[in-house]
Parts: sequence; structure tokens; C-alpha cells
Amino acid sequence: MTFRYPLLVVVAAVVGVGLVAAYRWLQHRRESALAAAGLRAANAGRKGLRRHIPPLVFLTALVFLLIGVARPQATVAVPRSAGTVILAFDVSNSMAAKDLAPNRLAAAQAAAVSFVKEQPDTVDIGLVAFSQGALTTQLPTDDHEATIAAINRLTVSGGTSLGQAILASLSAIVGKTVGLPDPAAGQPPQDLGYWRSATIVLLSDGEDTGGPDAAAAAELTATAGVRIESVGVGTVEGTTVEVDGYQVATALNEELLTEVADLTAGSYHRAADAQALGSLHESLDLRITAQDELVELTAVAVGIALLLLTIGGLLMITWFGRIV
Repeated sequence: MTFRYPLLVVVAAVVGVGLVAAYRWLQHRRESALAAAGLRAANAGRKGLRRHIPPLVFLTALVFLLIGVARPQATVAVPRSAGTVILAFDVSNSMAAKDLAPNRLAAAQAAAVSFVKEQPDTVDIGLVAFSQGALTTQLPTDDHEATIAAINRLTVSGGTSLGQAILASLSAIVGKTVGLPDPAAGQPPQDLGYWRSATIVLLSDGEDTGGPDAAAAAELTATAGVRIESVGVGTVEGTTVEVDGYQVATALNEELLTEVADLTAGSYHRAADAQALGSLHESLDLRITAQDELVELTAVAVGIALLLLTIGGLLMITWFGRIV
């Protein structure tokens, strides 16, 4: 235990000792005066000891009040929920489609910002933007405002590779580059450790136009204990989007998004029905950790002092019918 104002602890000790000494001196003086007059205190003896208890309780309460003024502090292990979330954002050309207002990307950005604001600061959130390739634009951090700023800077371009998005997100979680093993070469899967409290939130229309196999990437993710929560952005009916002067048809592929989520024991959500991921945060599997924090114990000291004052007052009333 430490004190913000340690000098006051010395003051409390000196005051406590001084008050006890003063009380004993006053009692001795009273008894001497009675003896000089040839009198004996009416409450002398075993029962007379009771009259000393309430004053000593009051004195102890005063010492605790002075200790409270000294601002006692202690380092204790405080439990907290913690975890890591990677928002994997589809920024391919198809995300400019307007079957969600004002367009798919803007709707996904609004949903993601709402999601980030729901998270406690003990959850680290990162951002991976992907089209044909994938780029970690924000490493996992508890600075949620930085993550929101990164989300708002996203723009569309290129094709779509869900497999690359999953691998890049997994790389951001484990802290090293992750790739699919080559079965033909007899290459074993990477040892990624186990990350039960990590979640990938995949926001995409599910149109996979190339790159690593998304299902295989999801299976690798599952071996690391990471869950994928996929969010379908768009409509099944679809629409067209202009790419390089051409009108290209695009529609939500719920089957693939559902598959990659199921392979990791995650869930599929449709953004249009999920109210901007409103309840997704409830499904995050956060771990309970302990973090050392400096806790002030002033309230404890004051509480003890108030309790002692109450006890002393009740004893005075019960034994002597008065407080003073």
C-alpha cells in the first residue's frame, strides 16, 4: 500500500498517540482528584472499563479519517473483458453498387462505425481493406477513434478476393504473415497458436473473383480458434455497377459468406436486416484477463471511520444513555 500524501500518515500516527496519551492523562487526573477528596469513582472496577471503550473507538475513527486524507492506494488485479476484432472490408468495384443506400460501401462503413462505438476500450480493433489483394490499414488498437477514421477513408477499386481478406486478417491477429499450405508439396499448416478471443468481421457482397480459396482460408482460421462473423452487404436481387465504362451485374452471394462463417463456428448476418450490425457485438467471445491497476482506498478508510463513529455512538447511548 502507498499513500499520495505520506506525511499525513505520520500526522495520523502522532495525533493518535497524542490523543491516547491525553485521554490517559485526563483519566489519571480525574482519579487523583477523586482520591484526594477521599472519594472513589462510582464506576470503578471491571464495569468501569466500559467507559473507556467508546472514547477509544472515537479516537480510532479519527485516525482512520486522517489516513483517508492521506489518500491510500494499492495495486490490485482488476478483471476485464478483452479481445481482438479485425474488420475486413470489401472495397472492390462492386461495393459502389446502390442497392443499399447510398451505396454498399457507405452502408457498410456506417454499420462498422456503429459497431466500433459499441465496443469497450478493452477490445482492440483493426482494419483490413481488400479487393483483389488485401492491405492492413489499421493494426489492432484500443484507439477506436483511429479505427473509425480509417474506416471513413475507404474507397472502392479492383476485384474481390475473400481468401486474401481472411488470410490478411488472420495475419494481423497472430502478428505474422499467414498463407495456405501447399498440399502438393507436402507442406504442413503453419502453427498459428490459439486465439479464442479474436474475431474477424467480414463485410462483403461475397462476390469472389479470384485469389486463395476462401473456404480453405476459413478452415485455417478455425484451427487458430478465430471465428469469422460474415456480413452480407447488398441484395440478393442485385443491380448493376459501372466499371471502366461498362455496366457490370452484381448481387449478394450469401452462400459463400455463410460457408466461411460456418467453417469457423461463426454466423452470417445480412447488413440490411442487422440494423448496422446492431447486435453483432453481443456474439463476440471475449476473454477475461487481469490487469494491475492502482486503486485509491480513501473511501474504504472513510467508511471504516464512519462505521466506528456509529458503533461508538451506539455504545454511548446503550451503556450511558447519552453520547457525551
